Amino acid sequence: MNLDPFAFDPLAQRYPSQRFPLYARGGMVNCSSPQASAAGLEVLRRGGNAVDAAVAAAAALTVVEPTANGIGSDAFALVWSEKDQKLFGLNASGPAPGLLSIDRVMADGRAVDGRMPLRGWTPVTVSGAPGAWAALSGRFGRLSLSEDLAPAVRYAAEGYPCGPNLSAMWQRSFDSFSKTLTGPEYGPWFRTFAPQGRAPRAGEMVYLPDHAATLQAIGETDAEAFYRGDIARRIDAQSRRDGGYIRYEDYAAFHPKWVEPISVNYRGFDVCEIPPNGQGIAALMALNILKEFTFEDRDSVKTVHRQLEAMKMAFADAFRYVTDPEAMEIDYHDLLSPAYGAMRAREMGDRAQVWTHRLPPKSGTVYLCCADGEGNMVSYIQSNYMGFGSGIVVEGTGVSLQNRGADFSLDPAAANRLMPGKRTYHTIIPGFLMQGGRPVGPFGVMGAYMQPQGHVQVMMNYIDFHLDPQQALDAPRWQWLRDGTVTVERRFSPELMEALADRGHDIRMDPNTPSFGRGQMIVRLPSGVLVGGTESRTDSNIACY
Repeated sequence: MNLDPFAFDPLAQRYPSQRFPLYARGGMVNCSSPQASAAGLEVLRRGGNAVDAAVAAAAALTVVEPTANGIGSDAFALVWSEKDQKLFGLNASGPAPGLLSIDRVMADGRAVDGRMPLRGWTPVTVSGAPGAWAALSGRFGRLSLSEDLAPAVRYAAEGYPCGPNLSAMWQRSFDSFSKTLTGPEYGPWFRTFAPQGRAPRAGEMVYLPDHAATLQAIGETDAEAFYRGDIARRIDAQSRRDGGYIRYEDYAAFHPKWVEPISVNYRGFDVCEIPPNGQGIAALMALNILKEFTFEDRDSVKTVHRQLEAMKMAFADAFRYVTDPEAMEIDYHDLLSPAYGAMRAREMGDRAQVWTHRLPPKSGTVYLCCADGEGNMVSYIQSNYMGFGSGIVVEGTGVSLQNRGADFSLDPAAANRLMPGKRTYHTIIPGFLMQGGRPVGPFGVMGAYMQPQGHVQVMMNYIDFHLDPQQALDAPRWQWLRDGTVTVERRFSPELMEALADRGHDIRMDPNTPSFGRGQMIVRLPSGVLVGGTESRTDSNIACY
């Protein structure tokens, strides 16, 4: 008999857990990390608003969940301002370096099987997240950026305990990087994130002192130190030393862009997303098709079949057309026209098909959400793209640089072809639900190409099947993969899997729960009371009062 009172495995989930939606009035912060939620709540209680809470939580997540994001991330946000009675969009995705081109990548022998490499300096694009924090804080925040970043600085300097899912993700990255990242340019990553020669275990303290100093400098200078100061110069020097393409001038020229959100009306609700270069339009295209049908049973073969086919149609168009909007060959609004959605719906049959793009008729990571007692609400997402990103850490700063440029195509004829200064097709997408010009609330599901699929499933769970925010997130998910395979979670009905297979879907069960995304959702009731749901698939938490 083992009498050790601490001999438990936090990842051994032998019994199903049950969560209920949480209710609050003063404010709510939903994050994939309990420390990040606490950071947002801390600034709310100190007099900040929902935007201050979002910035605080986002900065904290770079410390307490570095496996998915970092200071070198990109970011997007949707902000409902109660004062302005308007939904604002922010695109803080960074462009490719001015020196980076298809010809340069090919001439330097950096391509891998004709594609952009996944790691190293080549796929590094300008980091947008610090610019997003400064822009959000400056336009809508009540506290200074330095005050918003204070909890993150404290976590980095004083340490925090590693959670079980965080430990598992860290271990996967460490195992992969140990085998594949062998050059000296990757040394700073191992010294920063594996100083003991391994990933941290659940319950162990994590300290990131360089991270603390960088966050403090960003807060004190409203991110100027990052883009036009010492940190940008350090990035430039290390890039030059290691043969990278990014330069000080790329960072100095960067500013986030305020954009007009795009939406589709679905059953009387306006589902809102950031416009391209984000892939939120894929979720809207799918809903624009699905609104042509009536759904009564969430778990019927007809429902899931139509969801899958609509999603496949939407991705076919998104992969063909979506890129930096300044380089798109069509008006993306055309992809969201009711006539185009109806046309695509008529093409759908009872069998699974392989869909290609159509030309529409002329006439459209880490995720968090926050709300305060005044009516302001924020849907926010940021990501290093693939785990720790490029594997490049800027020495002495704790900044892990993203590898978002890996999504660029090296085919000169492709819409998303690599060009200097261009923003690539972007997977991270915040969502927001409106009705009659008023906010219902923010939502999001992180996880690469799972994100628009998660948005569609969560929105239909809430709107069509009347599930509360927690149940809308907890319900078993499916995921279509680019190769035509459909994977489902272990809780998915075997009978439904068999019925989908009979319709031609190549359907498989995937035990890897995190691959189905991690989401958050807040709904504001007419009374002003907030109702929140948080992801049961990770170390997530709601902080509220």
